Order: sequence, then structure tokens, then C-alpha cells
Amino acid sequence: MDQSKSAPSERVRVKRAHERGKYDAQSIHAILDATPLAHVGYTIGEQPFVTPTLQWREGDRVYWHGSSASRALKSSEAAEVCLTVTLMDGFVMARSAFHHSVNYRSVMVLGTAEKISDPDEKELRLKNFVEGLFPGRWDMLRPVTGKEIKATTVLSMSVDEASAKIRTGPPIDDEEDYALPIWSGVIPVKSQLLAPEPDPRNLEGLTPPGHVTGITLG
Repeated sequence: MDQSKSAPSERVRVKRAHERGKYDAQSIHAILDATPLAHVGYTIGEQPFVTPTLQWREGDRVYWHGSSASRALKSSEAAEVCLTVTLMDGFVMARSAFHHSVNYRSVMVLGTAEKISDPDEKELRLKNFVEGLFPGRWDMLRPVTGKEIKATTVLSMSVDEASAKIRTGPPIDDEEDYALPIWSGVIPVKSQLLAPEPDPRNLEGLTPPGHVTGITLG
């Protein structure tokens, strides 16, 4: 992706609060890598749909997967889609209702979804997905079967046409409102990972491995 500060296309140019827009690969990749949760927008006939999914990035491509029977994934193959990722970092409490906001980091990627058809490549991409979240887990698992690979669809697209939008900092009030006796500021929001809960059917004596106890979120 071009490291310049200009938008790669008019479709992804940030227009509202344009000063929050970022188009460099470092900013976009960092947000994609910070959370696996994404939403993908696509169209069936004339009806738009948005569905949640898990995504992961490899280089300048973003990947997502689901059931081969999924209507959403079938409709996305070779189609124009919009993939978004958002992290909420805080509630911004202003001195007026109008200026309340949130601090956030978001990315929007537009492009054509490409289906991974080769079974070996599909298995590799799924391995990269699991290993990206839980390093070392794939090799300790029961090997994936051909039936499972066939039942899974993996799609990808380039992140060349993408933009990030980021808000940070305190509220921005009308100048005259700063004299009002109203508390304002930011209530930070953070995703939290809690202690792992074992499957009650685990074999006796098993303890969670390091990739379970040591996982972090961006």
C-alpha cells in the first residue's frame, strides 16, 4: 500500500472529520491486527446485508472464512464487498449532548472478494489464522480433515483500497461552554480477557497452555 497521506480512491476518502482519516499501511494494518472481529457488507439482489465474521491479515491482504453453505460467503465470491473493523476506546463526555462522542479506531476496506479454491492453500491460510491468535496451537490439534476443508470457505481481498479513521483525546466543546460547571472528559473503554474456563469434558490433569493463558488483545 502507498505510504503517502492521500486517499487511494474517492470511495474511501474520509470526508466527515477528514482530519481523522489515515491512509498509510502502518495505521491500517495496526487496526486490522488489533482485533479479529469484522463486519462484511455485501448485496444479494438489491438487498444489502452486513454480517459479522473473523478476519486476519497476511501482508497486504485480508482474509475471512465461514461455512461453504453460507449464503453470505457465496454471495461475496468475486463480488464487491466492504469489510470494516472498529475498536471503541472510550466514551467522550462533553458539556453539551451535541458534542458527546466516542474515541475509536476504525478501518474500511473496499474490493473484490476472491475465493481460495486450492485445498492446500486454504489449509495454510486457516493455519495462519489460528496461529496468529494462538501461536503453537495448530500443531497440538487433531489434524484437519479433507471434509472440514471442503466445508469451509476462505475469502480474501487486497487492502490497497482502504482508509482508517481515528478519534482520540478529550471532548471538543463550543468555546463558551468551557465556562459551564459541568464535568467532562473521557471514560476509557477496553476489551478484557478473563481467566480461561475449562471444558468440563477435558481429560483429567490437563492445564491450559501458554497460548491460552498468554493471549492479548490490541
